[in-house]
Amino acid sequence: MDIASFGGLALAIAGILAGMMIEGGSIGQITQPTAAMIVVGGTAGAVMLQFPMFIFIAALKQGAKVFFAGGADGEAIVTQLVEFANKARKSGIVSLDADLGTVSDPFLKQALMLAVDGTEPSEVRKIMQLELDNKSEIEEKIPAVFEAAGGYSPTVGIIGAVLGLIQVMQHLDNIDEVGRGIATAFVATIYGVAMANLICLPAAGKLKFRHREETMIKEMMLEGVVSILEGMNPRMIETKLRTYLFEHKPAPATGKVAEATA
Repeated sequence: MDIASFGGLALAIAGILAGMMIEGGSIGQITQPTAAMIVVGGTAGAVMLQFPMFIFIAALKQGAKVFFAGGADGEAIVTQLVEFANKARKSGIVSLDADLGTVSDPFLKQALMLAVDGTEPSEVRKIMQLELDNKSEIEEKIPAVFEAAGGYSPTVGIIGAVLGLIQVMQHLDNIDEVGRGIATAFVATIYGVAMANLICLPAAGKLKFRHREETMIKEMMLEGVVSILEGMNPRMIETKLRTYLFEHKPAPATGKVAEATA
């Protein structure tokens, strides 16, 4: 769970609502289901028109990454690769075939399978880098969906406000009704601007970070497998792989690595 995402959204909403109520407003004044329907429906429709359906659906599924990191644990991957390096150094790369069942990440498992099958290090790098690039090309479009939604929603909110004003104009003979109608009409604008700046655009930024984080983990996996194939010292492999981690920590002096390098 990403505390920053949950806390940031809660803080933003609480700050806005608190400020409004201090000024004498109430939550009921900005609770308009019709305005929400116009903004959400109009924005979703515009985004669907811009992107292929599979990208739109993928964005909805990937949206959870804003609040839940998921993905592979970098520290655990480093530990696992160092163990594989120790075993390959003692028993040969083919001995890792028995450990493939313990690998949960499909990318790492495929790279190890290529290594066990006797593929040259340069070919392993080329094949897996191609797969990573192709996947990244699709993943990079996910934040663009949220950025597009952040661009459309304020304008759709204005459309909702104008529609509300059209309805208000039919009651010009009743000044009290006009005043309430104008206030209600502008709720759609608030929804549109809030949706863009409190949800869509921040979500796009967080998803870009998630994508970069996941890409670096995949690159770390590939570098680890290639280094094992090249026969690199396990301690050097561990030091190299830790440079890929976002939260970089000094490599601990593990017994297994020390034993392998002795």
